[in-house]
Amino acid sequence: MGDFNAKVGDERVEDVVGPSGIGTVNERGSRLIEWCQINDFIIPNTWFQNHPRRQWTWKSPGDRSRNKINYILIQKRFRNSIKTSKSLPGADCDSDHISVMCKFQIILKKLRKAKIILNSKWTY
Repeated sequence: MGDFNAKVGDERVEDVVGPSGIGTVNERGSRLIEWCQINDFIIPNTWFQNHPRRQWTWKSPGDRSRNKINYILIQKRFRNSIKTSKSLPGADCDSDHISVMCKFQIILKKLRKAKIILNSKWTY
């Protein structure tokens, strides 16, 4: 999770970037996408279609442009655990960046220890 200052665009790229991004890809965005492909990560912010004010994460001074440059990255194996991802424009965090949240649900499997039974009678 972090401020990558990367624009990944609104076009789907394999299983990494979804169709709900904003704008076009920049150089940092292409490097982030490449890193995600190599390390098996996805960008959930781009997979959920939200209201436009719930998509952008940065507003330029003077409110001339709005971009999505903050992302949450999750490993592909946890893809089905993600319920929603959106920005929270009303949160007061004293920054020109908007907070991003992701709801997910993980079901953990309880591992049981194997019982070791030792036979006290050894036969030769």
